[in-house]
Amino acid sequence: MTRATSPILRGGYLILLGLAGLITACTGTITTSQTQAKPTAYPIIIAHRGASGDRPEHTLEAYQLAIEQGADFIEPDLVMTKDGVLIARHDRYLSTTTNVIDHPEFAGRRRRVETPFGSREDWWAEDFTLAEIKTLRARQPFPGRSIEYDDQFEIPTFDEVLALVTAEAGKGRTVGVYPETKSPSHHESIGLAMDGPLLSALDAADIANVDIPIFIQSFEAGILRELNMRSDWPLIQLVSGDPRAAAAGYEPSVSDIAAYADGIGPNKRLLWSDRGEPSTLLAEAKSLGLQIHPWTIRDDRIGAGYDTVEDELAALFALGVDGVFTDFPATAARVRDQ
Repeated sequence: MTRATSPILRGGYLILLGLAGLITACTGTITTSQTQAKPTAYPIIIAHRGASGDRPEHTLEAYQLAIEQGADFIEPDLVMTKDGVLIARHDRYLSTTTNVIDHPEFAGRRRRVETPFGSREDWWAEDFTLAEIKTLRARQPFPGRSIEYDDQFEIPTFDEVLALVTAEAGKGRTVGVYPETKSPSHHESIGLAMDGPLLSALDAADIANVDIPIFIQSFEAGILRELNMRSDWPLIQLVSGDPRAAAAGYEPSVSDIAAYADGIGPNKRLLWSDRGEPSTLLAEAKSLGLQIHPWTIRDDRIGAGYDTVEDELAALFALGVDGVFTDFPATAARVRDQ
């Protein structure tokens, strides 16, 4: 039996892998030492970088607002500091989402780095200790969005994100966590492997036993294969459709993904053909029992061919996706609940 041909119990969370996209989660009998998770509505609403449309992304304040807006999961992207601490940032570089440029003591840290997506001169998280990161403040990187909250909020650690959802669980509100490992092979190459610290953080927070649902995602298949061997948490392979990602070895086939992961997180454009018809990607993934969580829905950047973001969300839900990533979870939750 392949990994994705039956219901999978991972981390105390029953994941129903079937052909129907618009379903309601249910609970099952747990035969492990881990406790049973509470039901979650479907399709799930994943707060992309928190409520990043309304607050600076990847801050505790953005995650808290997302919870208040009805998100089922919050998504912390993870990079590592020089001293091996997981922090929530979308990119290893810091100039676009923090006020690092305003810190003269760090002027000498700026350096040029070659990445799979080109050369960039910037400040890089792995050159900073956690104590130094904590002196920075978050900024809104998207043009046109409010900068009212810039320079107010700290950069959180993954441990702090887990503490936030654990506290919410104590209040009776169960919200899942959907971490993404950013550039794991690069981190490993400089002695900062991410899989161990990630699993240790989940264990230390006792996430399984407080019934907090988890998905772990990455664009890199290598770390997902490693996590598949080392843990029982649900795994999601991100798929961009970017030729540069394919050239870098980040785009495995759907059939390959089914051997080590529980779902795919595709760029939403991959779900439609050039003629505007549903592509074969969703059907292929569903036939292998994989969940589909496309990204990213944005109220202020509506997908081509739609008059409103509500129309775009409704089309995705009707298509049969199992969840959506969104910068504006309040809107997605409203449309889903309708």
